Amino acid sequence: MPATLLVVDDEPQILQVVSGILQDEGFEVVTAPDGEAALKLVAEEPPDLVLLDIALPGKDGLEVLQELKSRYATLPVVMISAYGSVENAVKATRLGAYDFIEKPPNADNILLTVRNALEMARLAEENRRLRLQATPVREIVGKSEALQRLREQVRMVAPTNASVLITGENGTGKELVARALHAFSQRSHKPFVEVNCAAIPEDLIESELFGHEKGAFTGATSRRQGKFDLAHEGTLFLDEIGDMSLKTQAKILRILEEQRFERVGGSRPIQVDVRVVAATNKNLAEEIQRGTFREDLYHRINVIPLQVPPLRERREDIPLLAGHFLQELARENDAPPKTISPRALEALVNLPWPGNVRELKNFIWRLAILTPGPQIDLPDLHLTTPPESESGDLDHLLQMPDFREARARFEKEYLRRQLEECQGSVSLLAERIGLERSHLYRKLKAYGLEPGKEGEG
Repeated sequence: MPATLLVVDDEPQILQVVSGILQDEGFEVVTAPDGEAALKLVAEEPPDLVLLDIALPGKDGLEVLQELKSRYATLPVVMISAYGSVENAVKATRLGAYDFIEKPPNADNILLTVRNALEMARLAEENRRLRLQATPVREIVGKSEALQRLREQVRMVAPTNASVLITGENGTGKELVARALHAFSQRSHKPFVEVNCAAIPEDLIESELFGHEKGAFTGATSRRQGKFDLAHEGTLFLDEIGDMSLKTQAKILRILEEQRFERVGGSRPIQVDVRVVAATNKNLAEEIQRGTFREDLYHRINVIPLQVPPLRERREDIPLLAGHFLQELARENDAPPKTISPRALEALVNLPWPGNVRELKNFIWRLAILTPGPQIDLPDLHLTTPPESESGDLDHLLQMPDFREARARFEKEYLRRQLEECQGSVSLLAERIGLERSHLYRKLKAYGLEPGKEGEG
């Protein structure tokens, strides 16, 4: 695909001459008569390079250059001026211009400068990708049989282009699995684009996914690329796909079948090559029965199903995870990592962890921050766990012979205290501990902890 170049000059004759030189060499050329028009064009569809005149009406070229480099740091810009001076050249270079060409433009000089600038940008992008590839993939930590099986499945599935549906409770690490699928795929040097379908308002989800044309709706002041555009040749991760509306599901299905889409307010089909990885904490088979999820889309995205096990089903991984999170926190703060005593680890292994790995990570980080000494011991767990409750302290829970009863008592007291801190807001509590709101509400109801009861109103 030929490179797209934007030529900005207020002299029509210069635009015609420069455009002709570049088009004869096979480049796609877009023109703008002033800085404001140039900035709008770049915002709508970023070019591969800008040739920018210094003397422009309104904002001069140096102002436009400064704005371009602040928004698009890697975009190469070549300045053109009839008033070639050392001062202008130095100023433009300091602001980030690649080079400086004097008018009248010489064909050989223009082409040589453009090719060198494009090659420099290509090498910079290649170096960026190589650095990303050299960055270690966030590890899926654990040695349990369930984790080993999941890692092996990821290794087998990643090199293919098959759509993957990742299921599992909130906080189990579905995003981590999606990133691993991308990192070990043939698309690893291309973008990984994430969309949280549950976090985007319904009236904006289509614009977010497919982009929009200028004037498509109130507030659409310019063309905007969507996530499918941005993920071209890479991986698009649709997190919480079970929360997507039926209308949007139909459009996603069409894209997956045809590999093309139209922007909101547009009619021109855009071809796209995207691998879709989806995730949900819902049972989509049940959602299909309820009529809230399309069966044809389910079969399209569920080519390869991957199930991420909850933490309670791989308790042997808790010590490894705890150590990993302590090391992670130490690296971030450039400090020696703290350790956890065997009896504290035993207590951690036997706690219920309804929020799964996410809850464990937050808990370990709080412990590491609040524990004054280099080792976290059993009494330190009370720094983040209520020291007294209707079921007694943590030592008492560990001594109870019936695991299910101990877990239920701890879970009830944990939810009661957390709900108090959230001032009775179930939505805030669900976000805080990483549980789906409907699932959390059922738990609260089962324990008699609905807002308005036991003092949580």
